[in-house]
This record gives sequence, C-alpha cells and structure tokens, in this order.
Amino acid sequence: MRGSDRTGSGLPAGALSPAERQATVDRLCAHFARDAMTDTELERRLDLAYAARTRAELISLERDLPALETEGRPAGPPSPASASVAVDPTRTVQDSDLIVSVWGATERKGSWIPPRQLTSVSVMGGAELDFREAVFATRETSLRLLTVMGGVEILIPPGVRVEWRGVALMGGVTTPEPSAPPAQDAPVIRISGLVLMGGVDIVERLPGESAREARKRIRRARKARHRLGSGT
Repeated sequence: MRGSDRTGSGLPAGALSPAERQATVDRLCAHFARDAMTDTELERRLDLAYAARTRAELISLERDLPALETEGRPAGPPSPASASVAVDPTRTVQDSDLIVSVWGATERKGSWIPPRQLTSVSVMGGAELDFREAVFATRETSLRLLTVMGGVEILIPPGVRVEWRGVALMGGVTTPEPSAPPAQDAPVIRISGLVLMGGVDIVERLPGESAREARKRIRRARKARHRLGSGT
C-alpha cells in the first residue's frame, strides 16, 4: 500500500480510530443517562457504533439527539483512558479541619478546598462530604472518620482515586468501582478510621447527577469497556 493511503496514525485513509468510536459510545451513554433514549434504543445504537466503518455512520447515530452541554460547552462522560481531575497547587489550603455531627447532620459541598487532613466525627448523626465540585490544592487528601451509630456519604467525581484503610465493626463501608480508571496524577483521597454500628457510602457521581443517572452511566460505561476489550 502506498504511503499516501495511510494517515499519520498508521490507519488506512478514512478508517475510524478506536478513540473516535469510543467518543461516540461515551456520548450515547451520556444521552441515555439523561433519558434521551430507552435501553433498547441505546443497545441498537451501540451495535451500530461498533459496526460503523465511516465517520458519517457515527455522526448519523447522534444527529437526532439534543446537544450535550455543561455551562455552554459540549460535555460527556470522561474517556476511560484519561479520566482526571485537575490539582491547582496555587490555591491556599488548610493543613487540617474538623467536622462534627452529633445527633444532627453536617455537609460540605459546592466549590470548596479540601484540607490536607479532614476529620469527620459522626455520633448518631450524619455527614455528607461532596467532592464533585471541590478544588483540590494537593494531590493527596487524608480523610479520617469516626462514625458511631451514624452515617457518612462521600460523593466523588470520576477521575478521583479513593483508598479505604479503616476498620468497620458491626457496620459497613461501600466503595465504588470507577466508571473510568483515574489518571496517574489524579487526586487521591485516603480514608481511614473506625465505623462502629454505622455506615459509610462512597459514591461516584458527576456534578448535578442524580443517583439514578449515575447508576445508568456507570452500567453503560462498564458494558462499553467490556465490549471494547472483547473486540465485539
């Protein structure tokens, strides 16, 4: 084959790259999470996306769907190979902070800067720690928990790595399977402590995403990765 018949990536001229195909699959899954199509319709379009041989075929799969926008910009799920949350070392960050919930509820949410070490004490109370819009000033955040007959919900965006190293006695801790592997330089939240007759739920969600939308998005992302890995 002549050199002019191939692109700079080594693919035959006009051939679809795996990245182009995956980008279309990601957007279709995002539309599904926003209830723009049914399960059956998503399955049909995913089959067509994997069978597509030209860009025109891929484009036709999204032509009748509404634009995906976040704050005026096109948006979709993070690419499975590059999910990442930026760290801004120019921000001022506290060394430590304390959250106490006794017979009550406390929350941290919105655009906040997690300290280097955050301690949360919940005794017959609850705490919600929402990192989805947090601005990370350090790559590593230490989260220490003491949860006694209480509950803590920790919301993280795709692209943040979570490590649990605590102890649960007559209680439970749930950790999410990432919808996409975090990048090597992604922020890390290292969670430790004691959960006694209580519960800690660590949940992956996009900003503004409901629990139902997150379950659908993650389920479809796993399926898409499985299909790509199996070559079907």
